[in-house]
Amino acid sequence: MALEVRMSLFLDRFGMASQEMDALLVPHPLRIETGIERLSGDVLRVEVRTDLPNCKGRMLDWWFKEFDTTQHLLWWHPTDHVEHRGWSAQWRKGRSYVGATIRAVEALGAIPPVAAVIRFHDPRDAFSPGAYAAACQAGEVSLAIVARIGFGDDVALDAAGDPLQGAMVHVLRDTAFGAVLRSCFLLAPVEGKSVSDEIGLGLLQHCHCEFGYLSRCLPSLYWADPANRADVPALW
Repeated sequence: MALEVRMSLFLDRFGMASQEMDALLVPHPLRIETGIERLSGDVLRVEVRTDLPNCKGRMLDWWFKEFDTTQHLLWWHPTDHVEHRGWSAQWRKGRSYVGATIRAVEALGAIPPVAAVIRFHDPRDAFSPGAYAAACQAGEVSLAIVARIGFGDDVALDAAGDPLQGAMVHVLRDTAFGAVLRSCFLLAPVEGKSVSDEIGLGLLQHCHCEFGYLSRCLPSLYWADPANRADVPALW
């Protein structure tokens, strides 16, 4: 029951059932892999598929437990990322980001920089009971990163500290060449004003580019950590 309550709190504002989000866990092609669409309630859905050569889900999980400076954000996206404004006390370096909130400043392609608030959830919150664990066990998913998101200088939060504006779900599947990342964003109207297609397309571009940039440096950053030296490949 507790898990069902958490899922409802994560998705109900956006008019999407957890069963619909389960589609991200299945390797088969989706109706929209990269694009935007309007859902009921004028929620804007943004889907992005990004190939991550030489990366694995464990590497991205490590990254979210490690990055904590503006310099790290610039490695991630040299042009769109502007400033790291800090993690909340729930973030534990090298250990966990679930339950933590990060504040940062970033642009969305041609859209000027804006403050952002991101609060991370247990990945099970976004899917049907047992679906995430089953997908991981079957080898169809290596990692999911789930968060509530908001943009602007005065982001509205609920009683739990979740931004009210949006939700973000990243799902990784390890492959022979590296990994495939599927990203889904749900953006609700703010004070009765819908999120424009322009912002949705800017977010699509930003997401694809930031993980494309990260994939070019993440393996070396990951292997540079002494804890990850066991699987460093021999390049000669």
